[in-house]
Amino acid sequence: MLRYRRFIRLFVWLAALTVNPVFALDKTQVTVGPATFQAEIAQTPDARQRGLMFRQELPSNQGMLFVQPPGPAVFWMKNTYIPLDLLYFDAEGRLAQIVAEVPPCKTLNCPVYPSHTATVRYILEINAGEAARRGIQIGDSLRLAPQPSP
Repeated sequence: MLRYRRFIRLFVWLAALTVNPVFALDKTQVTVGPATFQAEIAQTPDARQRGLMFRQELPSNQGMLFVQPPGPAVFWMKNTYIPLDLLYFDAEGRLAQIVAEVPPCKTLNCPVYPSHTATVRYILEINAGEAARRGIQIGDSLRLAPQPSP
């Protein structure tokens, strides 16, 4: 009976994720050097904390863009099931650091991946290896597609 209740709770939670607009994130086109991605935008503290947790896959042309007030950034891969590249951009949108091939973490004590600079404004998560495959390099600029007016 306990197993059945857990299954029902999990099913309801997963169903809520697919239909609840609270979990829907805006998307935008981002370009880094020669590469372009469709990125979900994580701007709120809750969205930034959740990130790509529990995702089973990420298409090669997609990613997640984290937007934060300028400052240091520390990421971890808790409950993230896919390996990623982490791209840290300064307040001017210049790529300051690439943390490549970050492995998933399904344990309680996951390693952290801090930025080397204290002025990080944007962090782009893409599939592991995409930065190298697409020729993304330190110093490349982050360009965001213009957003339509409301």
